[in-house]
Amino acid sequence: MKKKIIIAIILLSGISVLGWQIYQKVSDSTKGFKHQRQNIPVAVEVALIKKASIREVGKFTGSLHPLSEFIMAPKIAGRLEKLLVHIGDTVKTGQLVAVLDNDEYHQQVIQAKAELAVARANLEERRSTIENAKREYERTKALRKKKIASESQLDAAKSEFKTQQAKLKVASAQISQKEASLKMAEIRLSYTMMKVSGNNTTGYKVVGERFVDEGAMLAPNTPIVSILDIERLIVAIHVIGRDYPKIQTGQEAVISTDAFPGDTFRGKVIRIAPILKEKSREGRVEIEIPNSQKLLKPGMFVRVQIQFDEHDNVTVIPIAALVKRNGSQGVFVVDPQEQKVRFIPITLGIVNGTQAEVVSPVITGEVVTLGHHLLEDGNSIMLPDKKLSQGKPGKEKS
Repeated sequence: MKKKIIIAIILLSGISVLGWQIYQKVSDSTKGFKHQRQNIPVAVEVALIKKASIREVGKFTGSLHPLSEFIMAPKIAGRLEKLLVHIGDTVKTGQLVAVLDNDEYHQQVIQAKAELAVARANLEERRSTIENAKREYERTKALRKKKIASESQLDAAKSEFKTQQAKLKVASAQISQKEASLKMAEIRLSYTMMKVSGNNTTGYKVVGERFVDEGAMLAPNTPIVSILDIERLIVAIHVIGRDYPKIQTGQEAVISTDAFPGDTFRGKVIRIAPILKEKSREGRVEIEIPNSQKLLKPGMFVRVQIQFDEHDNVTVIPIAALVKRNGSQGVFVVDPQEQKVRFIPITLGIVNGTQAEVVSPVITGEVVTLGHHLLEDGNSIMLPDKKLSQGKPGKEKS
């Protein structure tokens, strides 16, 4: 039994020694492979670090909206007798657009005028009566002073005079009442003549939609047509929190649309929402665009560019040169003498779609733009159309 245990211990010791020897050989082989890889030139493409101007431009998408839009609808019920406009027609402030059946309202106006005439005649009658009552009162008062008329006769004359004064006030009030009734009847009649409202007499207004046809029975507030002001248009975009602080009223914007490829339109930021929507974390920004040629239409999809900042004569590199190593962002700068690259962490300024501004440190020469995923600091490189040395003394050949 003891012999078996001793034999097992000897076998385990031998296996351990053998395993350690294998591990050492594999480790040495890996180190050699890494050393060999670092000295294999990597084919790369490079770009020149240059001085240039760079702009920070925000790019957004949005939709066009009319400067103003309203729906024309009747305030009263009735049959639509005439509809004088169609989709796309140009209209002006005060222009007649639709007419409702107004016979009943005409009769109401005629009746109100007649009642006003009766009230005015009644007022004239009361004025004549009060003059007679006043004269009678004055005469009775004079007779009473001469002891000809009795006290009761004077009281009766005075009472009649006051009664006629009260009736005159009633007649005057009835005039005001009938005038108000006539005004109301005329207003109801005007509701049957639907005109384009608004204070702007120069705006370019068009009919956007037509909802009903002639002969339709309309309830109050039934939409008839929509009127759009497209002399100027509004672009509504939604800006995320990162870009929101960079936008200010008065900034210029360049707008393009697929409807007119190659053409651009200019506008200005006129309104910025004071809040960001909780669900989208975006704020609404409105841009006003002149539309004197009437090319742009509400509802079009547009692309918007707003310049946030511009730096002149700064160090600029291609975006493709940016890489990350050990958590630091930087670039591989080419050392033409050693035919190697150095990884240099950098601080960026403005970054746009193709270029990036290097704020620090100061770098010159060329940076790697393609192949840097294979590079580490100090690697050898091979440039296009340039053949680097295949080896140096004390170094392995590729």
